[in-house]
Amino acid sequence: MRRIAAALAVALLAALALGPPAQAAQPGFSTAYQRIPGAGGIQIGAVVLTPTGQGSGPFPLVVMPSSWGVPNVEYVGQGAKLAKSGFQVISYSSRGFWDTGGGIDVSGPPTVADVSKVIDWAASNTPADTSKVAAVGISYGAGTSLLAAAEDPRIKVVGALSGWADLVRSINPNETVSLQAVAGLLAAGNITGRPGPEMQSLQTKFLTGRYDDAIAEAKVLGPVCSAQTVVGKLNTNKPAVFLANAFEDSIFPPTQYTDFFTSLTGPKRLQFAHGDHATPEVTGAIGLPNETWDELVAWMRHYLTGADNGADAESPVQLKSQRNTWRGYSNWAAVGQPRTTYLSKGNLQSNPATGWNKGIAAGVPTVADSGIALVSGALQGLLSIPTGVVTPLIDRSFAGVWSGEVSPESTLINGSPRLHFTATPSVKDTSLFAYLYDVNALGVGSLISHKPLTLRGATPGKAVTIDLRMEATSWEVPAGHHLVLAVDTVDPRYLGRSSVTFSSPAGDPSSLSVPVAS
Repeated sequence: MRRIAAALAVALLAALALGPPAQAAQPGFSTAYQRIPGAGGIQIGAVVLTPTGQGSGPFPLVVMPSSWGVPNVEYVGQGAKLAKSGFQVISYSSRGFWDTGGGIDVSGPPTVADVSKVIDWAASNTPADTSKVAAVGISYGAGTSLLAAAEDPRIKVVGALSGWADLVRSINPNETVSLQAVAGLLAAGNITGRPGPEMQSLQTKFLTGRYDDAIAEAKVLGPVCSAQTVVGKLNTNKPAVFLANAFEDSIFPPTQYTDFFTSLTGPKRLQFAHGDHATPEVTGAIGLPNETWDELVAWMRHYLTGADNGADAESPVQLKSQRNTWRGYSNWAAVGQPRTTYLSKGNLQSNPATGWNKGIAAGVPTVADSGIALVSGALQGLLSIPTGVVTPLIDRSFAGVWSGEVSPESTLINGSPRLHFTATPSVKDTSLFAYLYDVNALGVGSLISHKPLTLRGATPGKAVTIDLRMEATSWEVPAGHHLVLAVDTVDPRYLGRSSVTFSSPAGDPSSLSVPVAS
């Protein structure tokens, strides 16, 4: 695997070197494949892109750790553009993957320390200005970059695209294992890398069906690998943090990023668009035109070089609806104000409805689900094909379904819908999956948001009050459409376990609160 990665890097560097000879006075870049000493003495496989025809430097440094399972050539297209415009760039394979030594430690301390080692090497071997450093990555590289900025004050800018701030909340949302995502990550890690002891222990438990043991271990490991844990250090170092993600991200869902963004006190930007994991920015990594990278590069240029390009003057929160309209907001709290409707027997209504009960049988799938990881969200983001359902076909024996009134005007749902209800489980562990749909006159629904929840250690027959925050969105509901809420007990993306009765007590009516932009 290491030889393959090195050969890929060399071949790509040779391709980049082809073309008409560069004139001496014109900006360009040189390329080289390097082996860089990492933490603990391992060797890091890196692609180094150095500006040419732009003076002798020093140049701001951009360090780019690779995504999970992807080699160092991942960012070479974008890196070439950056180098040609005056940035020293080092794109490298993350620890344990491809041509970099060591074992995969899930962004543990050695992987984070590798970022600083790369900066150290650049100070001695390139014309980089290591007082002006950006750490930029997608997915795994994003999480690593955030953690590195908490430890190394030389990092003045972070670009964390499709990453995580809270690992456990991402892969085990509300105590519900994200089965497809975890299985995919484990498979990719074993194919393209060498799992370290931490990953080996987790995957052994996961693959042998010891899910509770795996999650217990992940809850110990997760905080060490999560930027939310070190937000205090980030606020002390105050790097300018650029966060971007997809609303339908099936590996690192967006709401954990909104909480992290709110807790940051330094310069910050949050940018969400529709799509699945990494789809909003993947084309930019290989050098194609891309909105996310355009904004990130302007952000880096302002905070690393002082360029007066207005990057600091734009609204800190940028949301793109499913109709491709960008809107800016001053903070996350400003994106939408709650509009509450109440759950009755099959309806969403403006007044509280109490005294009803709705029992459903558990363990049987309905046509309502969140789609396929890495596929459904990508179809939404790239082709505007939503995860759909014909709502009359949702079997009411196995799901609770509530339908709202037809809206006479267009409504922009912005933020995280919240569901408040009472459930009475009939077994100790019960999984619930909530789906919010935009439904047309024919009953065809498009998935706006969803969220899983597992009640663990509940007392069978005892009512439990649940407050469920669904995933963030920016969704334009057309006039003539209505909302439908569905809750069932099976979703193929998640590891479910369950029977449950929904109710609305007189003193605590069940409700759905949808954030609506004015």
